[in-house]
Amino acid sequence: MEGRPRTGWAAAAVESLDMGDMVRFVRDGQPFQGYQAGESGPGVILIQEWWGLVGHIKSVADRLADEEFVVLAPDFYDGRQTDEPDEAGSLMMALDIEMAAEMVRASVDHLLADERVGGEKVGVVGFCMGGQLALYAATIDQRIGAAVDFYGIHPNVKPDLERLEAPLLGLFASQDEYASPEAVKALDEELTRLDKPHEFHTYDAQHAFFNDDRPAVYDPGAAADAWQRMLAFFRKHLEA
Repeated sequence: MEGRPRTGWAAAAVESLDMGDMVRFVRDGQPFQGYQAGESGPGVILIQEWWGLVGHIKSVADRLADEEFVVLAPDFYDGRQTDEPDEAGSLMMALDIEMAAEMVRASVDHLLADERVGGEKVGVVGFCMGGQLALYAATIDQRIGAAVDFYGIHPNVKPDLERLEAPLLGLFASQDEYASPEAVKALDEELTRLDKPHEFHTYDAQHAFFNDDRPAVYDPGAAADAWQRMLAFFRKHLEA
């Protein structure tokens, strides 16, 4: 977009899918890939669960595109996916956090350089591992103007909450052994102490209640309410 820096940025569609495209983008010579959907509107970075850039995450990107957002779901595992919890846990723990930070910055570069994206800031949302990375992303790049954390967890990702400037929406589950109610309470108290704008909602549901590919934990009522809260939050804080 005119007036925005393009230094170190490049992207090209490499694979056509049903609603979006797999794109490649580069920051300072480092290549990344991700799934992008949307014709016009505010930009949103969508961060995967520990399973990888699977069909569920692409479907969430498509749904956001239908709501008039331009969405980029970066592939933090560089093409690797799994449906086995043990392997997913290993992939999550092997994630290079510094490289993940560069991918976040490259994703912001990519969206803000796209003429279809309106506004000077983008949003970020993530689920499980991605929820913690979404919060982290908002502390390392001030071009992120709104962050949504769905039951975020990653033991190696320690956001510097003093650097958080974007408003935060947290969506959690009461029956969650990963992002436990105690951990959510502690996060709420720390954000309050630091006077950081945030809004938390906890549902009577299990971890990953939003994932409709996992019938054992999917909660349609909680998922629908969380979806509407997220849309309203992004529309409030991200202006085209």
